[in-house]
Amino acid sequence: MPNAKVLGEKQAVVATLTEKLKGASGVLIDYSGITVAEDTEMRAKLRKENVDYSVIKNTLLRFAANNVGYEGLDPILNGTTSLAVHATDPVAPARLIKEYATKFTNHFEIKGGFMNGKILSVDEVNSLASIPSLPVLQAQLLGTMLAPIASLAVVLKAAADKLGGGAAPAAE
Repeated sequence: MPNAKVLGEKQAVVATLTEKLKGASGVLIDYSGITVAEDTEMRAKLRKENVDYSVIKNTLLRFAANNVGYEGLDPILNGTTSLAVHATDPVAPARLIKEYATKFTNHFEIKGGFMNGKILSVDEVNSLASIPSLPVLQAQLLGTMLAPIASLAVVLKAAADKLGGGAAPAAE
């Protein structure tokens, strides 16, 4: 029987982890063999993008995942496991972890993920990673919305210049 203090600490970790998983998207990673330098570089980039990254004991993660309905993660919770989670951007963890999984090919691999109450396979995480970041998507949408207006302005200016209806200088 575990010590009451240790048990209480583990229950607190599971409660915190459960709250972190609720409504968030995340990626589970097998990080075995990653060097300290690689880990430091990756953690700095993830922190900059507000992605919460931590190494988690499989048992504690299993309890937290089951608390939020992610029982489907049980089969991949073995070996070394780390977790990258973002509360508001569902693409950020997948995109950044995919970048490092490609960079650290032999010792850093995606196990799976979750988003909006759904368990994601490795292929689904990789597909999600190909979606541009939110600011890029917003810029693309804005560009698409402004293109017709800009085209209309160019056509109207060309027509006005052709007809000699350009703005006349103000008389003084």
